[in-house]
Amino acid sequence: MSSTARMRVIRDPRAVRRQIRRWRTRGETVAFVPTMGAFHRGHLSLMQRARRVADRVVVSIFVNPAQFGPREDFAAYPRNPRRDLSLARREEVDLCFLPDTAALYPEGMTTEVRVAGLEHRLEGRTRPTHFAGVALVITKLLHITEPDVLLLGQKDAQQAVILETLVRDLDLPVRVIRGPVVREPDGLAMSSRNIHLDVRQRQAAPVLWRALSAARAAARNGERSAARIKAIVRREIRKERQLRLEYVALVDARTLEDLKTLRGRVLIPLAARLGRTRLIDNVEFQVDGGRS
Repeated sequence: MSSTARMRVIRDPRAVRRQIRRWRTRGETVAFVPTMGAFHRGHLSLMQRARRVADRVVVSIFVNPAQFGPREDFAAYPRNPRRDLSLARREEVDLCFLPDTAALYPEGMTTEVRVAGLEHRLEGRTRPTHFAGVALVITKLLHITEPDVLLLGQKDAQQAVILETLVRDLDLPVRVIRGPVVREPDGLAMSSRNIHLDVRQRQAAPVLWRALSAARAAARNGERSAARIKAIVRREIRKERQLRLEYVALVDARTLEDLKTLRGRVLIPLAARLGRTRLIDNVEFQVDGGRS
């Protein structure tokens, strides 16, 4: 698409489907980037990747109430649709889908989508309904947009594993691509929630990446004990008293099963709170002779 082409902004799911099917009749491929808006460079990197792998790029902006628990930050989640649309146009997005809640969750809807065995691990231990909400909205969005490619971010690694499993289990005709974590120069993973950090909290937040980097370095140097790797992460994070670590885990990157000894493809996810802001991050690498 040329940089002068006009991005379509559509709120009606049926109109989105009609437009995408018109592209398909011309033999054009479609890449889809689902978001909750409040764009940062991580979102933009997924749009750029989408542009490279398909003829048309579709982005959704929807703060999904189904994935927020009753005491979570749905109302406070940052929203700036005008800025988001401007950034999407700059990235030459072809269509931006902005549904309202009633369009995706009509009155009387009772269907649920769950990925058993994965949704209650890690994040799911403290957010038990979160991934059911994610699975439901992504299933609906995939049926509406019918993409060839789905772009997901590595920062939400557990979510990516769950959605890859959903796509595989339901035989959905879409290829999933993960984009890497995009970081600030000091290592803080980009997140829409970072806007809530005050100056002191923002200075403390990069300790999460320093802790994960120390864990990865220990693994590269031959440490294989999960307990000792997690102790390294905890020790680093304790250096910043403002941070309250919720969890750090060491799991198989594909199954999310806890590991006692590092082997194969390893994921180290963590979550921590800085004041009222909850931050997540992770590092993934190969051990046992693979490249880390």
